[in-house]
Amino acid sequence: MTTEQREFQAETRQLLDLMVHSIYSNKDSFLREIISNGSDALDKLRLESYRNKDLDVDVSDLHLELEIDKEARVLTIRDNGIGMTRDEVIDLIGTLAKSGTAEVRKKLKEAKDAAASEELIGQFGIGFYSTFMVADKVTLLTRKAGESTATRWESDGAGTYEISDVDDAPQGTSVTLHLKPADEEDHLHDYASESKIKQLVKKYSDFIAWPIRIDVEKTVKATEEGAEDTTTIETQTINSQKALWTRPKDEVSEDEYKEFYKHVSHAWDEPLEVIPFKAEGTFEYQALLFIPSQAPFDLFMREGKTGVHLYVKRVFIMDDCEELMPEYLRFVKGVVDAQDLSLNVSREILQQDRQIRAIRRRLTRKVLSTIKELQSENAEKYQTFWSQFGRALKEGLISDSDNRETLLQVSSFESTHSESGLTTLAEYVDRMKDGQEQIYYMTGESRQQIESSPHMEAFKARGLEVLLLTDSVDEVWVGNVPDFDGKPFQSISKGEVDLDTEEEKKEAEAKREEQDKEFEELLKWMSETLSEDVKEVRLSSRLTTSPACVVGDEFSFSPQLEKMYKASGQFIPTSKRILELNPTHDLVTGLKKAREDRSDDPSLAETAELLYATALLAEGTELKDPAKFSRLLADRLTRTV
Repeated sequence: MTTEQREFQAETRQLLDLMVHSIYSNKDSFLREIISNGSDALDKLRLESYRNKDLDVDVSDLHLELEIDKEARVLTIRDNGIGMTRDEVIDLIGTLAKSGTAEVRKKLKEAKDAAASEELIGQFGIGFYSTFMVADKVTLLTRKAGESTATRWESDGAGTYEISDVDDAPQGTSVTLHLKPADEEDHLHDYASESKIKQLVKKYSDFIAWPIRIDVEKTVKATEEGAEDTTTIETQTINSQKALWTRPKDEVSEDEYKEFYKHVSHAWDEPLEVIPFKAEGTFEYQALLFIPSQAPFDLFMREGKTGVHLYVKRVFIMDDCEELMPEYLRFVKGVVDAQDLSLNVSREILQQDRQIRAIRRRLTRKVLSTIKELQSENAEKYQTFWSQFGRALKEGLISDSDNRETLLQVSSFESTHSESGLTTLAEYVDRMKDGQEQIYYMTGESRQQIESSPHMEAFKARGLEVLLLTDSVDEVWVGNVPDFDGKPFQSISKGEVDLDTEEEKKEAEAKREEQDKEFEELLKWMSETLSEDVKEVRLSSRLTTSPACVVGDEFSFSPQLEKMYKASGQFIPTSKRILELNPTHDLVTGLKKAREDRSDDPSLAETAELLYATALLAEGTELKDPAKFSRLLADRLTRTV
């Protein structure tokens, strides 16, 4: 044997320490995690045996078995599945392969109660480490199907682990737990008790498709007087092996759905909504989908995965099947079991498969209709859903034109109508004022930033509602979606804003012509002075209290969108925008008079620069040269002291 001792990664070691020394109300969950891992290994071996006819493995009796040594307080969970290589053990067990370790460590420290801590463990996909909550030492022995050398891994979870090669070991994986003493005060039950283990399997893993076996001692009483009782060993299967997606909904309990969700998603939260689905006709399939109650940590990471598993006639084909669900619904977990697909399908074949595309369309519509039902019938659940997944769902407004109308209907947004609540587009349209034709919105980094923007002034003055869009995805979808219910979306920070009625326009027309003539020379001079930064300078009809604001053309990128593209490494030329002046503001009228009185004063150009810079700051845009702005402002303040 080749043996070496290794240290856990620093982050893994700190995470283990947190888990072992934190108080968890439900340490029972460790068994579910290990059984789920074993079930996955059996699924993968059966699939590999279909795909690789040269693989020399026996798949006639795939199963899990539990072995209890009550006296030594040792529990072993064993499967004869796909197994792991030495490198896989180091990658998957010796280190934390998934990103986000630092984040989960931080959140575990911040968790206020045991339930929150447990959810985080499952959320970050580190179920194997839960064994150290109940064991002083964990030994793993595994041999990959088709290989001759096995790997033995052992650790007490303190900071190091031992790994060695083993020549003689059965195919599959066994996890041996050297159990801690029972401690009811610490919620640490007696896991060396056969009855306790049976109870946990029934509670958490009854639906596992593979038999879970345990050897039980049976005492047979003697029938003849004077003869001794005899003891025999009987192997029992302690799970029902019923696939939940094949059973009618009224025959499945809520607890069974919850445990299956945790199994298929490797999460510890509870499902927000269960979606059973059965299709019959040209091609048949069954699905059991779940909307989680908590977003996974990797929902917006590139390495994040979708959550739907594909089966064919109850044979596992692949997990994280991206072809079954659009990317914006990647948070949906569950199982799809198709009847007519080949067992030997690959991801490449699935991309071209007509049946898979049809299944995807129907499942997408089903999930969206479920969200719509939540919205109309269960406001509390819908609010939970939107707070966790609304940002992801809005990605569909860009990518899924077929379901865009439904997505618009189930989306919610902040608006000036309410300081705390959200509004739907339908509610916004119902509240639109007489004569209003557009749905007004503004994008920005925060609600506070948008509400304090000069662009909002005229809308506040007229009591017009504005949607406040603060998610990064909002910057993109509003440019792709033309309207809702025939009402076009209109950015209040782009193009000309015309809020006057026909009567008001007639009254203001003469006044506006007079103002244009009055400020003509100032506008021309400022356009020339600021020509490197602005496209033009014009008078504004949207300002009531601020001296100036910066607006874009109707189809130009917003500053936030430009920033997003640049942050992602994409080059886009910076577009010049328009500076609008408030003709009634004292600063603007004062600058106009100063320009008329002393046109050769160089400080007036500095005033124009300061006016432009303050307009940028007011909308939350970063200055191109903040040092210059600071110097000009300091010089100007010095003169006033």
